[in-house]
Amino acid sequence: MVVTEPGFEKASSDNLPMVDAEMVNDFFVSNSNFFSAEVKNVKTTRAQKTSYGDNAVGYVQVKKENHVCFVLGRITPEHKVRDKGYFVEAVIDMKEDKVVSCECKDCAASEGGCKHGIAFLLWLHRRSE
Repeated sequence: MVVTEPGFEKASSDNLPMVDAEMVNDFFVSNSNFFSAEVKNVKTTRAQKTSYGDNAVGYVQVKKENHVCFVLGRITPEHKVRDKGYFVEAVIDMKEDKVVSCECKDCAASEGGCKHGIAFLLWLHRRSE
């Protein structure tokens, strides 16, 4: 059973923040964590595809504080589908239309940006289309 974090509610099309293509681009261009070798490889290219992101993203929850939206989600590990999903957090400034951060909290590559964060952010973008 998935437990919602205190102050959060289950995500739905009504409460997810809008994340457009320009916001995604600005985030990746301005974030040095996403210039590493991990991000440039084949696994990351696969993580950007709809088929991976939509299947990999599990339970998502949302909390809004003033103009900032915190979105938490679970991403299924690509080769360990029976394992507990990686915890990913995106922070969106809805007033400035800006992705403040998007971080995977659990995988070994998360310190330098990883495919789970990319998959989650692009999943949020697809929900905004």
